[in-house]
Amino acid sequence: MTIFLILAPYGVYTFLMFMTSATISVFAASAICLATIAIDVARGRSVKVLAAGSAILFAGVGLYLTLRDPSLSALGVKLSVDIGIFAISLGSMLARRPFTLQYAIESVPAETAAMPGFLTANYIITAAWTVAALLMMTANIVLLYFPGLPVWSGLAVAFAARNSAIYFTKWYPEYRQIKYGAPDGALPEAQ
Repeated sequence: MTIFLILAPYGVYTFLMFMTSATISVFAASAICLATIAIDVARGRSVKVLAAGSAILFAGVGLYLTLRDPSLSALGVKLSVDIGIFAISLGSMLARRPFTLQYAIESVPAETAAMPGFLTANYIITAAWTVAALLMMTANIVLLYFPGLPVWSGLAVAFAARNSAIYFTKWYPEYRQIKYGAPDGALPEAQ
């Protein structure tokens, strides 16, 4: 369920980009980010960097579209969002608080979170998401400079990158558990 809440704004944004305007898509995604923040607060959890950053990112892109350049192409909007997600992900690591850490700390016992490899595992998982964002960003840049390429190629890269990051997020804690003998639940799992 946690992974669903984390990815819901991006799924809605992507779906709506095919169905309606980019402006509506990004504002809807921002609203969903705010709803996930409200759910976390109602459950007594922390406000997540990824959710808050994404809410600001989507709202910022929506305001840009509304106030400045409503004719920005769908590819330009996608590139803007991918750059923003990349910046949030990389920025969280540079700030020494990988964004996955907040989710992980809330899903495991305190003694597990205190284990030496716990922080390292979260850096690695966050790095996987950062690479996925970089791949999506690169695919959009390639499509921007080579408009003759089929649009589905960018979608295929985005799909593969995102799904690979999801798979890695689920697989890596199990791998560490087997390799290092960490107790059950020692590392975060995507629920």
